[in-house]
Amino acid sequence: MATQNTNKRLNPSVLAQGVSALSGLRGMSDYNPTRFEASLENLRSAEEDMRKAQELEVQLKAQYRAALNASRQAEWNFHNCVLAMKTSVLAQYGPDSNQAEAIGLKKKSAYKRPVRQKKAETAPV
Repeated sequence: MATQNTNKRLNPSVLAQGVSALSGLRGMSDYNPTRFEASLENLRSAEEDMRKAQELEVQLKAQYRAALNASRQAEWNFHNCVLAMKTSVLAQYGPDSNQAEAIGLKKKSAYKRPVRQKKAETAPV
């Protein structure tokens, strides 16, 4: 028998087939396996554990999505507050102040003025 890769999720159709097979087994009154893993009690317990784990997974995914949304909203709130602070610093101290440079903006005087270039004269031929 090939080695099973338990790191991959089972296809939902495979799980549905297993649940269907267990439902069919419940109708057999004379079922008496020799292996403990195949016993009806063990199968019921395994199905219950699977359903509980799936339910917990769904709940945790919902909590994760809620935390993700809260984190994203907090990041945007912080970003908007920083933009408001930069605007306030520019309004209070001016665009060419040391304070504007201290918050990461470039001083207005640090930008070079555009220099007009002379048109290159072509020599007559």
